[in-house]
Amino acid sequence: MRYAVGLEYDGSGFLGWQIQRQEPTVQGCLEQALARVADHDVRVTCSGRTDTGVHALCQVAHFDTGSKRPDRSWILGINSNLPAGISALWIKEVDESFHARFSAYARSYRYVILNRWVRPALDARQMSWCRRPLDADKMHQAAQCLRGEHDFTSFRAGACQARHAVREIHEVSVERQGNRVFLEVTANGFLYHMVRNIAGSLLKVGNGEQETGWVREVLEKRDRTLAAPTAPPEGLYFLGARYPEHFGLPEKTPDFPLGVGSSR
Repeated sequence: MRYAVGLEYDGSGFLGWQIQRQEPTVQGCLEQALARVADHDVRVTCSGRTDTGVHALCQVAHFDTGSKRPDRSWILGINSNLPAGISALWIKEVDESFHARFSAYARSYRYVILNRWVRPALDARQMSWCRRPLDADKMHQAAQCLRGEHDFTSFRAGACQARHAVREIHEVSVERQGNRVFLEVTANGFLYHMVRNIAGSLLKVGNGEQETGWVREVLEKRDRTLAAPTAPPEGLYFLGARYPEHFGLPEKTPDFPLGVGSSR
């Protein structure tokens, strides 16, 4: 049997998603928790790997098992064996054609910037900080040139192992809510550090160092050295992946999941 599971996590306590020599990682913690519930070793595959310090609102992963458990038992068992910074939100049995990474046709990220002259004390590891005033409208205007299919070499980290830099951004927006500025990007796929590199360049526009047309010039030059430095990881959130409707995955976490709280 194959299961899809939705997760949220605070990335500040983990060395990214992927298992590595150093610990802890989100994947490593999840596999250990699943193994205890399934009573056998489990390997998981996620929709999009996140780096050290990066958070997730709904990461999707899949795993195979011969163990049969009610969905409620899976969730309670997984969460009782996970550290406090990770929580399983939902689980659903899917057919074997489902693949958390390859079945997704789009992914979305959000980058959160606290924009005030005083540094944060609360939630300092859940958002980036910019002391200089930012013009969110100009940042939004500058970002619109990124929509569509482009070669994003200028926003690609040197360690990126993707075969090519062509991606299609479906939606991109920047807006201010009080003293926070939010960048949201949805695309068919992302390059290594792509969103953080875009955020870094948009910050240059927002604080007045560059004009709105500069982002387009950087994009067209296909030269990473022309773009701004990579923005810090703390402000980045993986919002989720989009899948074909026939898989029937939840769009959000139910208020009373898995049949709990029925009115009957």
